[in-house]
Amino acid sequence: MAKEKEFTFEENLQKLETIVKELENGSIPLDDAIQKFNEAMVLAKACDEKLKHAQEAVSKIRNDDGTFQDFKVEEEA
Repeated sequence: MAKEKEFTFEENLQKLETIVKELENGSIPLDDAIQKFNEAMVLAKACDEKLKHAQEAVSKIRNDDGTFQDFKVEEEA
């Protein structure tokens, strides 16, 4: 069985925006609107997961020994 292509954040966001515009237009039959809504929810979840992963990745610092630790900014009093 072939593996489905994983789309980028930007591709998913563009699809999500297109679906939202279609739904806002109001000219889609109810059954199609429900299908589009469900697709939009899957896309929104995928975007949210990618954003969380990116946030975790940029909040880490690589140490000299190759390990990672959380990046923390300490403010001076």
